[in-house]
Amino acid sequence: MKADRRWFAVLESAAVLSGLLCLWWLASHQEWVSKVFLPTPEATLSSLGEGLSEGKLKEFTAATVERMLLGWLLASFAGIALGALIGISAAARAWIQPTLEFVRPLPASAVLPLAISIFGLNPGMVLFVVAFGAMWPVLLATVHGFASVEPRLREVCGALQLSRAAFIWKIGLPSAMPDILAGMRLSMTVSLIVAVVGEMIASQSGLGQAILLAARSFRASELFAGIALLGLIGFASNALLAAAENKLLIWQKP
Repeated sequence: MKADRRWFAVLESAAVLSGLLCLWWLASHQEWVSKVFLPTPEATLSSLGEGLSEGKLKEFTAATVERMLLGWLLASFAGIALGALIGISAAARAWIQPTLEFVRPLPASAVLPLAISIFGLNPGMVLFVVAFGAMWPVLLATVHGFASVEPRLREVCGALQLSRAAFIWKIGLPSAMPDILAGMRLSMTVSLIVAVVGEMIASQSGLGQAILLAARSFRASELFAGIALLGLIGFASNALLAAAENKLLIWQKP
């Protein structure tokens, strides 16, 4: 029964996607919107193939993916480490949580001018901004996960005289893992967005720069090809993390 529902959901999603592609094909071929701004699907696919096989689109894609993954890994490590230290202490949460809630809504793009003044226009600056923007979902999810540990488990740890490090490793992390993995999935999306914005603003090699240059040159098919690649990267990364989450949290399933 569950397998049938899953396949039905896949078919529904495929039908919606097919409908959108048909609408795109009709709008471009009937020229409801000028082809200067809305290329045909065939032109977009052609630009995508040429860019990956003969052009620099493959290099741009690799640069963006590398920047996204490095920023995400740094954000995940820092978010889990800081979140664990804050989450295990009620006093630390009381003191630091308001500050975290104040800084969290700050857009990562707003930090770009400060990062440029500190690091200059270089790849390290973009990586810092990506890690900064992607850290908050993991950090807050980790704090929530550790704060929600069953009180009886804390009492057991106290009775067994476990150290704080042992509590974090043996009790806290397994209990907080669902929250942490959910935060990491959101963090991956944020890292991709911030990487692209950073490439556009800081003129760093990547899909963000390629999309910006295509837009300025009115090369609509190349613009849409870059956007399609970003969508594929986001979809693939989310699917891989979802599969990993299902494997790691298999103990939760009835």
